Amino acid sequence: MSIFVKRKSRNGEKRSLLGNRQVLQQNAEREFKRQFFGLLLVIVTWSLAMGWLLALATNAQSATPTAEIGTVDVVPAQYQLGQELYLENCSTCHIGLPPAVLPTQTWKNLLQDSQHYGAQLKPLVDPPRILVWKYLSTFSRVQLDDEETPYRLNDSRYFKALHPGVKLPRPVQLGSCVSCHPSASDYNFRRLTPEWK
Repeated sequence: MSIFVKRKSRNGEKRSLLGNRQVLQQNAEREFKRQFFGLLLVIVTWSLAMGWLLALATNAQSATPTAEIGTVDVVPAQYQLGQELYLENCSTCHIGLPPAVLPTQTWKNLLQDSQHYGAQLKPLVDPPRILVWKYLSTFSRVQLDDEETPYRLNDSRYFKALHPGVKLPRPVQLGSCVSCHPSASDYNFRRLTPEWK
């Protein structure tokens, strides 16, 4: 009888061990699911918070009316000093042109040459030259391989593309910009005379 009791208790122990394993496995699965959903909740919360912050930043940036921006392109902070140096050095004698009206090669040649449309200029030296070049090269346009480098606005295909249907005087002079862009002397090319609005 004692042998029978021993066998019965061993079978009971085996069953209870199997039951304990299943309980442990179920607990582990529950713990894994809880951790997974917790991590998922953190990721979703983080994504929503970042999206909300980006939306705020975008709305704040777009809150500036384009009439107040003035220049053709909104200039990021890293190029603003280059823009200021460009205007400080170039708009004292004539209206500063937006870089987009001439190709990059034209601006490069103008920065390197001390002969500026018949006038002898003191060339810019580094670091201001580098800052001005970064500004001009970033906001100017690419020149085609077979295209001659334009040095006059009349010859720039970009200038022509930006002024479709406009009967321009021959030759176009920097002072004539003010006839359509009354704030051009303040580097504001967005504001137009009433006939062009």
